[in-house]
Amino acid sequence: MSDRELIVRLAPSVGSFDATEWNALGGKDNPFVSHEFLTAMEDSGSVGPGTGWEPAPIAITDDAGGLLAAMPSYVKAHSQGEYVFDHSWADAWHRAGGRYYPKLQIAAPFTPATGPRLLLSDPALAAHLLKGAEVVCAQNGMSSAHATFIAPEQLPLFENAGWMKRSDIQFHWFNRGYDSFDDFLGALASRKRKDLRKERAAAVNGLTIRHITGADITEEHWDAFWIFYQDTGARKWGQPYLTREAFSLLGQRMGDRIILILAYDGDEPTAGALNFAGSEALYGRYWGCRRDVRFLHFELCYYQAIDIAIARGLRRVEAGAQGGHKLARGYEPVQTWSAHWISDPGFGAAVADFLERERAGVATDQMYLGTRTPFKKGG
Repeated sequence: MSDRELIVRLAPSVGSFDATEWNALGGKDNPFVSHEFLTAMEDSGSVGPGTGWEPAPIAITDDAGGLLAAMPSYVKAHSQGEYVFDHSWADAWHRAGGRYYPKLQIAAPFTPATGPRLLLSDPALAAHLLKGAEVVCAQNGMSSAHATFIAPEQLPLFENAGWMKRSDIQFHWFNRGYDSFDDFLGALASRKRKDLRKERAAAVNGLTIRHITGADITEEHWDAFWIFYQDTGARKWGQPYLTREAFSLLGQRMGDRIILILAYDGDEPTAGALNFAGSEALYGRYWGCRRDVRFLHFELCYYQAIDIAIARGLRRVEAGAQGGHKLARGYEPVQTWSAHWISDPGFGAAVADFLERERAGVATDQMYLGTRTPFKKGG
């Protein structure tokens, strides 16, 4: 580091930062920490007043105002839309007479996809950024800070700062140099190969599948997908997290990183899946349908994603949180990571003990699930 004075500050929004400066820190690998994605969440009202997600990005600038480091963070009034569950922690805190909310959430909103949570021009700034988060919590009466779905290479930065680590399991597909979907199928056991072929054929019977990206995505496409998204959101979460405007803004600001997969019954879209492309991974985010078609969810969300990853030479597909049914379809168990800072030392010690036991269970589960993949044994 130079002798420049460092200033750690709390900003009102990601939109208050210059897009070029923010993206220079975030890089091109992950779409969900981009200025375009995060400001689409803000400008659409998906985060902000009334949502329980108040933007509160923490940044480090030099004395000339240059942006040196930042992290997307939010003051949370609940634990919804995070996919790393701490409801039991909140209940215990309240039973002890404390107040768990508000808390600080360092994350890409509503997005269980791994990525950098510390956007750094120099790794040495990580400690300053995390200390800044702790000070923000202390000064504003927040119980804790939580960074979720951390890129594995950044986990040591949190551990070095004394934050507690937590693990969970997702299912990711890995591209081992496949030339085609059939090439991938060749790595599977014979019976599994046949099952996947049957599923694909049954899913698309009578339907047409279209991939739409960039400027080709129209408001008509978003209108159709909004219906799908609302249906899924209502069944899973009670109400959708994103507003209708969010999809329009995402299409306008980062359409070249979006692949919208729609299944048409004649001229009518009947189901869809939304994917974002990074430089190394395809990220499946949302899916929905007008009517149930057997295996169509697997086709649009998992098999089409594999097709896209192979065609684009991407290394992996992250198809979202949970979902053990992905295992039979060639998606493998991987550990995901979060990091946590608790203001109260006594409660922090109790959480640390819980996390140690939980990590052991997650590691055991991952080992077991790894034996249940559909790949040829010993191959």
